[in-house]
Amino acid sequence: MKFSRCAIFLFVALLFSQISRAGTLVTFHFFFGVNDYLGDVDVELYDQDKPVTVNNFLKLIEAGAYNNSFFHRLQPGFVLQGGGYGAFNPFLTNVVAPANYTNLFSVGNFGNITNEFKVGKFYSNTNWTIAMAKSSDPNSANSQFFFNLANNASSLDSTNNAGGFTVFGHTLRGTNILNDFNSLYYGHGLFDLQTNYGANGALFTQLPANWSGTNSAPYDDLVYFTISLLSEQVKVQTNGSRQISWNFVNGLTNNLEFSTNLPPVWHVLTNIYLGTNNISTTNYVDSATNRTRFYRVHVLYPNTPPD
Repeated sequence: MKFSRCAIFLFVALLFSQISRAGTLVTFHFFFGVNDYLGDVDVELYDQDKPVTVNNFLKLIEAGAYNNSFFHRLQPGFVLQGGGYGAFNPFLTNVVAPANYTNLFSVGNFGNITNEFKVGKFYSNTNWTIAMAKSSDPNSANSQFFFNLANNASSLDSTNNAGGFTVFGHTLRGTNILNDFNSLYYGHGLFDLQTNYGANGALFTQLPANWSGTNSAPYDDLVYFTISLLSEQVKVQTNGSRQISWNFVNGLTNNLEFSTNLPPVWHVLTNIYLGTNNISTTNYVDSATNRTRFYRVHVLYPNTPPD
C-alpha cells in the first residue's frame, strides 16, 4: 500500500491572506522512514488565544523533541496522533515491537501545561484542526497532539469541567494528505501489535504505516514527521541596503511587505511566485537606506477561513 504523493514542497511564512490576526505558521513534513517523502501540511497556530499551548509546542519544536518521532495512533474518521514516541534508528527493517523496544524512545517534554480550552477565542475540534492530547486530568497535556480527521466537536469539546481538548491551530493547506489517513483500515496501512504479541504489544494498537497485511511493520515504514518554523533574516549590506531572506512557500504568491510606522501600514515591496519548484529560500535586496523599516512575508493562501 502506498499513499498518493504530493509534488508541492511547502515551507513556512509569517502572515497570510484573509487573517487579521495571523499566528505562527508551521509546516509538518510527512515521511515514511524519514527519507521517503509523503507530503506537507501547513498549519496556523493560535498564538494570541492559546499562548501557553502554542509556546509549549514551539519550545518542543525548537528543542528538537520531535526529531525521529512518528504518528503512533490513527483512528480513521477520528484522529491522527503523534508527539509521544520516536525511533532511535528509523531505518530498521525489523518489526517494531516488542523485540525492538530498545529502539523506541518517549518524546521529552517541559512538563504538563494548563488546559486553555476556555481561554481566549473558542475553537472547536472540527475537521483538520490540531489539538493537544491529554488524560482525564484536564491539565495533563505536554507533548502529544492530534489532527482531527473529522468533526469531533460532540465528543472532544466537553470531556470534563475544564472543557475539552484544546485546539491550538488549523490546517491551511495539506488536508488531502490528512484525508488519506481516513481511507486506511486494519491490514491496509493500519495494524495492531496486540493482535500479534498479546498484551505486550498493547502500546500500539492503531499504528499507521506504509504496510499491507497484519504482520508488524518495520520501523522504516512508519509515518514520521518533521516540523519547520519560520526562518526569516534581514542583513544590512555595506552600502546600507537590506537583504531579506525567508523560507519560500512554493506554489503560492509570496508578498514581501514593509512598513515605516507602528502600528504598521503595510506596502508591497515585491511579490514573488515560483510555481511548484523545489525552492527552500529566496532573497530580496531592499535598496532603501538610512530608514527604519519593518518587514513581513504575506503568503496568499486561497480560501483561508476568516479569523
